[in-house]
Amino acid sequence: MAAVATGNGAFQEEEGTGGDAAAPQPHAPTSAPGARLSRLPLARVKALVKADPDVTLAGQEAIFILARAAELFVETIAKDAYCCAQQGKRKTLQRRDLGTLD
Repeated sequence: MAAVATGNGAFQEEEGTGGDAAAPQPHAPTSAPGARLSRLPLARVKALVKADPDVTLAGQEAIFILARAAELFVETIAKDAYCCAQQGKRKTLQRRDLGTLD
């Protein structure tokens, strides 16, 4: 058996078909039809970037990277705030949960 990374960052065990077991082959992520690479609308991210007077040009790749970074930032903040709420034995996030992040 070999551990294979799935599209969401988790690992899944897969049985090998024999042969070379030294190096598992990475699988290309399979995307469902209509699946989006970014959860944030790229047009909005581009509008925010263009609103900065210091930015003159921003390519599509840069816009995508900024959108992905923003997604990861929000995800991290939400997870940390949820942990603070759990420590307070609550299920609902409150403003103070966001203020106590390290």
